Amino acid sequence: MRKKTLVILSGGQDSTTCLFWAIEKFGKENVESLTFDYGQKHKIEIKSAQKIAEYAQINNKIISINTFSEFANNALLNNEISIESNVNNSSALPNTFVPGRNLIFITYAAAYAWNKNILDLITGVAQIDYSGYPDCRNETILSLEKTISLGMDCSFKIHTPLINLSKKEIVELAVSLGILDVLGMTHTCYLGVYPPCESCMACKLRKKGFEEAGIKDPLVKK
Repeated sequence: MRKKTLVILSGGQDSTTCLFWAIEKFGKENVESLTFDYGQKHKIEIKSAQKIAEYAQINNKIISINTFSEFANNALLNNEISIESNVNNSSALPNTFVPGRNLIFITYAAAYAWNKNILDLITGVAQIDYSGYPDCRNETILSLEKTISLGMDCSFKIHTPLINLSKKEIVELAVSLGILDVLGMTHTCYLGVYPPCESCMACKLRKKGFEEAGIKDPLVKK
């Protein structure tokens, strides 16, 4: 019987919502999380993930992946972050796109889960109000689910509870899960600052969701 599940927890709004979705669906005793330190400049999100996991009383493992900066010339790793966003669905990929990031995260998570006999993986990717990342699309996730299942000779299931939700609907889901206050522990800003800059793409998308939901963001103290 499938029970144990592993959540990829970045410390952001979306993955935190997924964590508590998993707790409600699978039971706290069957949930653990995995956080990646991949050399991101906004390392504050790792501390947020730890804090949220402790609050939820679940085990959180931090894994270091220090290779991205070796081949990725990217704003999240080593370049200046553009404050321009893809909220208006520009076709160009933003300079915060890290090639292969979600593919590698999920593959690493699957390898970690395989050793623990966990077949259910949860990730907070979304393809509606998102920043244009191709590894957030449902077709990508379905293809990867098949690939890792074949490559590790088992039947992984990648759960994407937010895949077809807008940022507004993600906020509403968090409220329905009773975790609005917990979102005040999350970190979204790509600049890694608190209070959030409210100018980078991630901040703009988050602000858009809360405004459309008509709910005050507990992270913004004003």
